[in-house]
Amino acid sequence: MLWSIGTFGVYLAGMVAIGLWAYRRTVSQSDFVLGGRQLNSWVAALSANASDFSGWLLLGLPGAIYVSGLGEAWIAVGLACGFAGSWILLAPRLRVYTERVTDARAGGDSDSLTLSSFLENRFNDPTRLLRGVSAILIIVFYFFYVASGLVAMAALFDQVFGLSPAPAIAIGVSIVVLYTVLGGFLAVSYTDVVQAVMMWLALLVVPVLAVTALGGLSGLSEGVSDKSTGLLSAFGGVSLDADLGQWASTETLGWVVILSGLAWGIGYFGQPHILSRYMGIRSVKDIPKAATISVAWAVSAMVMAVAIGFIGIAYFESPLDNPEQVFPLLIEALSHPLVAGLLLAAILAAVMSTADSQLLVAASALTEDGYRAFVDRDAKPKTLLWISRATVVVVALAAASIALWGNQSVMDLVGYAWAGFGAGFGPILVLAVFWKRMTWAGALAGMLAGGTTAILWDIVDTAYLGIGLYAMVPAVILSLVAIFVFNGLAKVTPQMEEDFDRVEAELRAAKAGPKSEETVTT
Repeated sequence: MLWSIGTFGVYLAGMVAIGLWAYRRTVSQSDFVLGGRQLNSWVAALSANASDFSGWLLLGLPGAIYVSGLGEAWIAVGLACGFAGSWILLAPRLRVYTERVTDARAGGDSDSLTLSSFLENRFNDPTRLLRGVSAILIIVFYFFYVASGLVAMAALFDQVFGLSPAPAIAIGVSIVVLYTVLGGFLAVSYTDVVQAVMMWLALLVVPVLAVTALGGLSGLSEGVSDKSTGLLSAFGGVSLDADLGQWASTETLGWVVILSGLAWGIGYFGQPHILSRYMGIRSVKDIPKAATISVAWAVSAMVMAVAIGFIGIAYFESPLDNPEQVFPLLIEALSHPLVAGLLLAAILAAVMSTADSQLLVAASALTEDGYRAFVDRDAKPKTLLWISRATVVVVALAAASIALWGNQSVMDLVGYAWAGFGAGFGPILVLAVFWKRMTWAGALAGMLAGGTTAILWDIVDTAYLGIGLYAMVPAVILSLVAIFVFNGLAKVTPQMEEDFDRVEAELRAAKAGPKSEETVTT
């Protein structure tokens, strides 16, 4: 335990040190929310990964594989496709559009710092409903998303130090809030780089140690098959029965398993904490390199996380009481205490790297899309900066309450929030940057339909349907239907058309090279 305490202490001190470094470079609201849009390719890429692949990658995904086998790997396939798609389709346009779109109320270009402000400006929304409703959805879903990280954090501290949830969450929240409040977006982004490296190395080291201990890949395959041959079926149909203490067949339909898993990838088009990295990168030209780095990291990390789930099935003789602890239990069983401390710190890094990003986005929504938009539009930059810092604390305390008094798993909480963001924002953001004729009425209808369905689907499915289909699927479908049905209730203004054409021209110029950019500028 002393090795783990020392390792965790050094890691946490390093995160706070980065926060102090970033504090001196954070002097305005723009710096706090988007770091002045100055992230290079490596930082933007690894920060996007770390802010996305939280405790669910090191705890939730291996645990899901451990419980149900290869059928759950469709989640990884869907996520890989969705992540690559969001970098290719959404990142360039969102980077340019959020900086160039016209703020009709200010009468000029607007540096939209949040997705909510971008949507209001993009559609010249006279009702301001888009900004208000989107901010509410962001805050509500982030309470659950941050809570998922805190649940993972509590489980980790319990596994390593035997701490009960309350003090474990208090320690974790205190450190995350401290460096996030100090350095804002820059602190979050640069700590993410360190955390992404730690996570990837941990995912690499443990499978190597475990496969060696099992006698190679043949030993791994035999160990899994001995528990249940159905675990290697890509169509699912097997799940761990806690009462029987063994894997047994289920009635889940194969198409439901595959479609639900692949649908996770749609979520990437609507996650504010990931999209903020696209908005914060310094130039459109940096995006292709960032996308290559980011997707390569993500695909390799998910492959290793899936492997860890199968390794746990083969390695442990009897089923685990908490499948989401398969990774930390393997670390403790296979490595020296010093190495174990380093690897367990990587799990803490995974949790913290996402929680800090989500706290920052939620605080930005409260400040930019709440206080500044509806209370004091002319608030001084310093005032907004300190309000943002205060709201980080408020959101963290609310999420800690959900984590302490809720009873859901990490994967359940992540799945709920992921569907909410993916369906509530994904369809409208993609259409907003590709469809010139889209209006605020269609965007608002799609946001309400997608977000509401994501909230209610599990309740309806459990009570009346019993399909087990992931909420993302019906929520996205209804969002798209609502967009096209209600889009005609508002009109496209000349300013919206001009903004769209201007963004298209800038993107074409960026692809063509410096000479074309000079022509556009002229």
